[in-house]
Amino acid sequence: MRGAVIHAPGDVRFETLDDPKILHPTDAVIRTAVTCVCGSDLWPWRGLEPIGDAHPMGHEYVGFVEEVGSEVTAVKPGQFVVGSFATSDNTCANCRNGFPSNCLHREFMSTCQAEYVRIPNAQGTLVATDEVPDEELWPGLLAVSDVMGTGWWAADAAEVRPGSTAVVVGDGAVGLCAVIAAKERGAERIVAMSRHASRQKLAREFGATDIVTERGAEGIARIKDLTGGIGADSVLECVGTAQAMRQALHSARPGGSVGFVGVPHDVSVDGPELFFSHVGLRGGPAPVRRYLPDLVERVVTGRIDPSKVFDLTLPLDQVAEGYRAMDERRAIKALLRP
Repeated sequence: MRGAVIHAPGDVRFETLDDPKILHPTDAVIRTAVTCVCGSDLWPWRGLEPIGDAHPMGHEYVGFVEEVGSEVTAVKPGQFVVGSFATSDNTCANCRNGFPSNCLHREFMSTCQAEYVRIPNAQGTLVATDEVPDEELWPGLLAVSDVMGTGWWAADAAEVRPGSTAVVVGDGAVGLCAVIAAKERGAERIVAMSRHASRQKLAREFGATDIVTERGAEGIARIKDLTGGIGADSVLECVGTAQAMRQALHSARPGGSVGFVGVPHDVSVDGPELFFSHVGLRGGPAPVRRYLPDLVERVVTGRIDPSKVFDLTLPLDQVAEGYRAMDERRAIKALLRP
């Protein structure tokens, strides 16, 4: 088969790879329907994460089951399936407590920008649709496997409630999906922090009521102005930088909550400052599998349409251009078709 391999910063190649095989009785192999480039893939692309030896890339996927191991009964060949970037058995204590992304047998997906993918822990990870969905729904279902599920986790972790005010820090695909999540969870006011006109437009389409373009101290002051000097009930941090985290923590009201889902890079939290702020803080890798049945249903029925975060579609063999376009902010998120 063919798939994406990163060799060095700025160097992703489309190469011939070994076909995936069933290695364990809990595995499945799927034929990729669509895949994509994630904002977090840009960290190694930009040289901000170590790469080490050349290795495959990609952790978002939907596709058709080709083969299953002897212990996999939840899905069968021919079915269309959606999974999570973090695999899980869906039976261990952490899974039962609602955190499948911290499953005791978790494996992070990392080979999905390819024509075929081996899925570990397939029994607990994969969710089959009732029937093969129309092709126009594939991008929205792909979003559910990560960015929509992660945006939902941001809203859940930040305790977005009906009638509340929510602030979304970050206007990438996760941040935009977090706007969808905040609206679906009943937020009355949703403030999107964004400096990019095209992303501001999409944020409003998804449910944002206000746009704040300022960052840092000015951005915090603007949020305070919009909330009577108090701060927001919920802040959804969807970037992962030190500035974004500080902006999030200082934009929340006393007693408010911050959900942080951007993979942290050089982020530190001041203990005494957090202590005296009375702000709650929760985050981590999104427990996407917990939300999959609900989010798949919302996409299939047309209640939400996260597919709009894909504003560039390329054939899979042009995966490197997808990285470049996102790195240069010519695209929010690149969809790849095998």
